This record gives sequence, C-alpha cells and structure tokens, in this order.
Amino acid sequence: MSAVSVTKDEGAASAGEPLVVLDQVNKHFGALHVLQDIDLTIARGEVVVVIGPSGSGKSTLCRTINRLETIDSGTISIDGHPLPAEGRELARLRADVGMVFQSFNLFAHKTVLENVTLGQLKVRKKPKKEADERARALLDRVGVGNQADKYPAQLSGGQQQRVAIARALAMEPKVMLFDEPTSALDPEMINEVLEVMQQLARDGMTMVVVTHEMGFARSAANRVVFMADGRIVEEATPDQFFNNPRSDRAKDFLSKILAH
Repeated sequence: MSAVSVTKDEGAASAGEPLVVLDQVNKHFGALHVLQDIDLTIARGEVVVVIGPSGSGKSTLCRTINRLETIDSGTISIDGHPLPAEGRELARLRADVGMVFQSFNLFAHKTVLENVTLGQLKVRKKPKKEADERARALLDRVGVGNQADKYPAQLSGGQQQRVAIARALAMEPKVMLFDEPTSALDPEMINEVLEVMQQLARDGMTMVVVTHEMGFARSAANRVVFMADGRIVEEATPDQFFNNPRSDRAKDFLSKILAH
C-alpha cells in the first residue's frame, strides 16, 4: 500500500529547507518488520505530529532519528549530515536533537537546576555561570523557575516533564523529538505540558511529536503523519487529515478515537 501524498499547501514544509530526512528506512525486531521503507522529510521550523494505533512503529520511528534505535537499511540525515554510527560524532549530533520521553529520565540525585545545566557543561562545554543563567531562563520559560533548587521527586509529573523539556532546550537543539510526552501524566497535568509544547511550536522550533493528543495534533501540527503496521499510510495537513482522511486505515482509526 503506497502512502497517500498530499500537496502541503497549508503546511510549512515549503517554509524551510529539509532538516531531518529519512530515506527508505527499515527496521526489524526479530521477525517483526517495525519500520517498512519509511520516507519522511521534516523541514526546518515544521511541526510534524505522528499518530496511529499502538504497535504501528511511531515510537521506533522517533527513536531512530537520534539513533536510540539502530536501523537495518536506509539512511537518516540531520541538517545535511548522515547519522553517525557511534562515538564522538554521534554524541555531537545527539546534542543537536533534543528528546523528551514518556518517563522524565531526570537524575534523581541532582537538583532541577543541575539537571538542566549538566549537558551544557559536559557536552557544550559552557562556563558554569552561563549554563546556570540559561537553565534559569528556560525553567522560567516552561513555568517552573521557582522549583530550581528542588529535587525531581519533590515535583509533580507535569513539572518534571517541563523540566525535561527545559533540559532538552538547554542544548540548543536543531530539532526536538517528543515520544508520547504526556502518556505517563495524570489528566490534569497533560495540558500544562502541551501548553509548553504549543509555545515552542509558535516560536518556530522544529518538532516531531508522537502523541495520542488529537487536540494538539489539530492545533499545533503543520503536518500529520499517520502510521499503521510500520508504514506511513497517509500524510496531510491536520485539517485535511481529521476532516477528510483518504485511507481506510485512517478512517477506521479516527472513528474509534473521535467517538469517545
């Protein structure tokens, strides 16, 4: 089944040059073919939301972009550079690709401020004063500036996830990947994280977001990528996708989730 291509007249794909390019990417877990001939180009400044049923390959796709998952064939490049296999080059490239996970992955024994300065000091080699100032500014930006001296366990899930976003932003990434960033949160905390992400989108951050939050997909995405069975089945603007899906798989998926 070939992907349904659309004219991206409403999307921002034409606004920037390609930043992340996946070309014929394949990935297996044993006998399971989790990514099948994936072609996807994300432009600078574009917000791409990846949705689809469980097990469709969304999270795996997200994790291949900073090589948390290796691929079996195909190529991935970021800002014109192929993804390095390992070593120092990979560490450098990972610094350009911010990642926010379901679980917040903060260092429990470090304060919020230390969590946000660590990568700046160790990878970006910034002076401590500069790293601290940037960290505090970013914590303010995501609405947890007053929590800087606390430890992660003293924060709510929503606050921890906002710290994780600040930590990723501190590295001045070219692209931000979000792998179901709200799925571990209590319902009342989901919006506070989505609001931060909405603001990042408005500020022009290039973002790839795997999420079940259809409201976010409708309002923040330039493009919706719908996956099923390891393939990209459909790509469209949010308006086109939610109001006029072209594939039976997408129609079926939307009828199930939008009925609730």
